[in-house]
Parts: sequence; structure tokens; C-alpha cells
Amino acid sequence: MIRILHCIETIASGGVEQTILTLIRGLDKNKYQHHIICTWKGGPVAEALEKEGVEITAIGSFRHPFEWSKYRQVLKIIRSFQPHILHGAVFEGMSMAAIGSFFGNVPLTIFEETSDPQNRSKMANFLLRIMSSQADALQAISSNVGKYLKEKTGIKPEKIRIIPNGVQVRHNPIKEDVFVLRDGFSISSDKFIIGFVGRLFDDHKRVSDLIKAIFLLNNKEIIVLIIGEGKDKNELISLAKSLDILDQFIFVGYQPETSSFYELMNVLVIPSAREGFGLVAAEAMLHGLPVIATQVGGLQDIVIDGETGFLVDAYSPDQIAAKINHLIQNPKLCHIMGEKGRQRALENYTAERYCREVEKLYLELLEKKGIGY
Repeated sequence: MIRILHCIETIASGGVEQTILTLIRGLDKNKYQHHIICTWKGGPVAEALEKEGVEITAIGSFRHPFEWSKYRQVLKIIRSFQPHILHGAVFEGMSMAAIGSFFGNVPLTIFEETSDPQNRSKMANFLLRIMSSQADALQAISSNVGKYLKEKTGIKPEKIRIIPNGVQVRHNPIKEDVFVLRDGFSISSDKFIIGFVGRLFDDHKRVSDLIKAIFLLNNKEIIVLIIGEGKDKNELISLAKSLDILDQFIFVGYQPETSSFYELMNVLVIPSAREGFGLVAAEAMLHGLPVIATQVGGLQDIVIDGETGFLVDAYSPDQIAAKINHLIQNPKLCHIMGEKGRQRALENYTAERYCREVEKLYLELLEKKGIGY
């Protein structure tokens, strides 16, 4: 049995914890045992992980990077769990894995850079370079992230492995379920439905730019589904209200299962200021949707501009509006882009492919260390 200790920041509803859940579900339970250390846990993803039999230990938030009381808790778990592999994701998770590896004598350590680090400080880059000396490999979730690690942090290229995230291929929802949703939201069949899926933190996800784009379009036949929760929800509602377009927005809240919502949409918009990967882009493409996304981070890898959707500049409501209008005027293009996107997602962004590549990395590095399994 190979024991893996995952170190991450919070377990809430974000892409990092969703990906860990995907990995744990995809690896053979007779071969792997998992334990998770995080700073905070809560919500349906934590519940789903615990249903998979995974023990989760929340140690509390770090007040600063050198809070040794937190690392002592990490080392205590290492002594009791005796992991073969430390897998740290997000900066806090990587710092826990680095200290745990150095003092805990863990055979194998892997860092996973899951965010778009473009705005990271020079000090953070310096710390990551120092910490990476403890890592046997750094897993980058996009080519953009891999390039950043090489050029900005000075990490050796041979340590970096690019493994994009993957999403579960689900059967299309029952048409009756989609009809019930449409009826419940009182959306007539002639409406053009735009979707957004993500946390409502506007400095990152920039839903405000989507709201401004809808204002610029001045088209009452558009309905926007906002799926997600976050601290800026009320501020975003106020913005839509101030522009007199609130009646075109439906704030759905967090949804653990989004398949039926994707089936309602005509297009997904991702207006993020930064994005390490962009899991929802791959999800939408698997549902045959064109994607309008900002040209940042991993979104540049997922969306092929002019083929599976459109890439626009960040902070550009006018560009978002123009691309939405182009798709409204060209419904056949919507369908063609959606089908090309589905094929691309099936070839490159499935959960099965992700789990297979991560397991291959685990086994390859364990073999190099001469560790039997």
C-alpha cells in the first residue's frame, strides 16, 4: 500500500480540492491510501473526500510562512501516517511539504503549482526556489505555469512536469432535469443563455467585467447564470442593479453538480484576471459549449482562439461583449465550436488521463528511489 499525504491550503469548493478528489477517486483504493493536511475544511468537497475514506486534518491558517507550531502539527501527522509520498499544492501546501520532507524523512516529495503565479512577489519566488530543493518533481498544471517556474524562480527544467488537470466525463443529464431547471428559472426557449461558474472573488474572477459586457450589449434576450458563491456576491448584484440589468442575471449559488446547468447554456464566459488552469473551461467543452475566456494562464492552453471559442484580453468588457454578440449572430458557429471543444476536451482534459499521468509520475519516482510498492 502506497501512502500519500496531500498538503493544501483550504478545502472549500475550488479547483485544487476538486482535482484532489478526482485523483483520489481515480487511483486504485487497494493500492493507495490518502491523508490530507489543510488549513481549513468545509463544504461538500470535504464531505465527498471523507466519504471516500480520506482522513482530513485542518491545522488552522498560517499567520506567516515561518509559523513553526503549524509545521510541528505536520510532522506529528508524518510520524503517525508514515507516508511514502508528500504531495503539496498551492504555496502553503508546498511549504508544508517542504518542511515535512526535510524534517520528516519522507522518501518522495512532489510540489504542484496550481495557480497562475504571475503576480507573486520576488520574495515568494525566492522562497519557492529554496523550498523546491526538497522536491523530487514540480507538477505544473499548464505550459504557462511551467514556463513561469523555469524563467522566474530558477527551478531546474528537468524537475518540472506539465500535467494539466482533468475533469470527469459524465453522461449527459436527463433532458427532463434540464427542462425542470429552465422552467424553475422561468427561462423561455428563445433566450440566449450565458454561463459563469466559479467563486465570486472579483479581483480574481472579474464577474464585474461580464456584467459590464451585458450592459454594453443592451440585448434583453440574454440571460446570465452565475453559478458560485463568494464574498463579492452582494457587490456584483448591486452593480447589475445599478446598470438596470439585474433582471437578466440569475445568481444560482454554489452547485455541487453542474451538468444540467451546462446543458442550459449557449456559451460559458471566463473573465478571470488570472487563472492557473481553468477547470470549468474543460468542463464546458465536454458539454459541447464554446468558451469565451481571457488570455491568461492555463486558459490559453485549453481554449483554441477562433476554433473552440475566443480568447480576449483581461479587464475588457468590450471584447467580451463583441464575442458574445458574434456568437448570437452566428448560431451555427456556436455549434461548430462546441463540437470541436468537446473533441479537444476528450482528447486532452479527462480525469482518466490526469490520474494516469500523476500515477505514472508517482511510480517512476518511487522506482528511481528504489522503493518497492
